[in-house]
Amino acid sequence: MATPSLDGLRHIIRRLETARRPRTAAPPAHEVLGGELHDTPEGRVLVVRREFPLAHQHGRQPLGQAFEAPLQLLGAVARAETPLGDARRLLFLDTETTGLAGGTGTYAFLVGAGWLEDGRLVLAQYFMRDFDEEGALLAALAPLIERASGVVTFNGAGFDLPLLETRFILARRRWPPALAHLDLLRPSRRVWSARFADCRLATLEREVLGLLREDDVPGAVIPGLYFEFLRSRRAAPLARVFAHNRDDVLSLVALLGWFGRALLGDAHLQAEELAGLARLWEPVDLERALACYRRALGAGLTTAAAHRVRLRLAWWEKRAARWDAACDLWQAASRHDVFDPLPWEELAKFHEHRRRDLVAARAIVEEAMDLAGSGGAPERVLGALAHRLSRLTRRLASTGQHGA
Repeated sequence: MATPSLDGLRHIIRRLETARRPRTAAPPAHEVLGGELHDTPEGRVLVVRREFPLAHQHGRQPLGQAFEAPLQLLGAVARAETPLGDARRLLFLDTETTGLAGGTGTYAFLVGAGWLEDGRLVLAQYFMRDFDEEGALLAALAPLIERASGVVTFNGAGFDLPLLETRFILARRRWPPALAHLDLLRPSRRVWSARFADCRLATLEREVLGLLREDDVPGAVIPGLYFEFLRSRRAAPLARVFAHNRDDVLSLVALLGWFGRALLGDAHLQAEELAGLARLWEPVDLERALACYRRALGAGLTTAAAHRVRLRLAWWEKRAARWDAACDLWQAASRHDVFDPLPWEELAKFHEHRRRDLVAARAIVEEAMDLAGSGGAPERVLGALAHRLSRLTRRLASTGQHGA
């Protein structure tokens, strides 16, 4: 056998030095994420389970108040299609998915579910370690959904529930046909759309619940983290995804408790929240809505919001023929910093048609035109006021009245 040359030996040494060490296998996902593997008729699924006392506060809101919420009332103001049952049998759901497009190609790889059990909130997260474990995940979820008196989500009507229903149908599983559902996005928009720039759950957590998440993973990168796990089998980066999902479920519970207290009158609400609560009450109980609007004004509602509330209140007072109250509100609204023709028009119409006082109606329109001109109102507004003034002047002339 020939002896290798010096160059040959050097080549062999370099190959040995640069040879890759065998990659160690990643530790199992259930060990990294602190969960257990649960057996189902469809196979195994990873479940991470935690329990919280009802006195636990998520931000400023204790969890237990969610299970005292007046569901019949909340379902009515939130326009839930199916009546909600016992609050103690509610199921809080939030999903993390492989994308936001929806449809048959989108999977819910992580589903967080919360429910009341033995005086504590149980929060279980069901995770499929690969696509072939979807059947086991759905098998684990099915009994939770079937025994629930209703499901609580945030934007679940537009995404979570349609997606889960699609996955159930594709797996040839039964989805409850009349599942009671409370989507908290709907009442949230009624209460806070005029106060905040958006009604995302993160905004409500910060502004309403007083919760600031630390090192939260953005929702847009979550699908990529899951696909990276499928490639590498390294579960450590998914810990932040589980924390994100867990906070979402806890926020659902806390937000339901907030609505329950607000509707029962047990919450200390800011002026803007009182105005939002009035919008929530309007389709269900008008007198409660009007009382909330009045309380909001009395609590020192800010200028722009107060202007909207005065006009809304005046509209209802007009419909009820409570003219003195309506006029007082229009008078206050006419003094708004930014010129708005609506209260001036309503005052002019009231004096023209109800009081039959054409002189007073014309004086109101003349004052409105002066303010509109100095305030830079659009030409269409000036034109509408000029048309009303001209008509009033003609009516006065035809009746022989000329005013002061």
